[in-house]
Amino acid sequence: MDIDGQCHCGFISYRATIDPQLVSICHCTDCQMLTGSPYRVTVLTPADTIEMTGGAPKVYVKRGDNGLNRLQHFCGDCGSPIFASGEAADDNEWGIRWGSIRQRAELPPRRQIWCRSAAPWIHDLAELPARPKGSNDP
Repeated sequence: MDIDGQCHCGFISYRATIDPQLVSICHCTDCQMLTGSPYRVTVLTPADTIEMTGGAPKVYVKRGDNGLNRLQHFCGDCGSPIFASGEAADDNEWGIRWGSIRQRAELPPRRQIWCRSAAPWIHDLAELPARPKGSNDP
């Protein structure tokens, strides 16, 4: 599937070809801290399927929960996370951050990982009442 996306301010933009079956929810503590939320949604794809069409992201290296160094690619202006990749030159698998993808409505998660780190209340969300229509929802 062909997708495109950008950071929140629009400085960084890209196009990519992905497999929609590779969308996953990660509950690891790194993803929780990096997003400020209980999990992160990512789609994995080979690096050579990504074409940058705008500015370049800033990158920093962080050792992940699995003990491996991961490069975090983000917008230096608005802070939006865009990609994650491995540190090794031969690591061709990149994670595109779901929130940066324009076609995200077409990309439901297909699996969950690092579930032992999941917030204990995460599976109870379906039981919460929905906000009534028209009550400040955009």
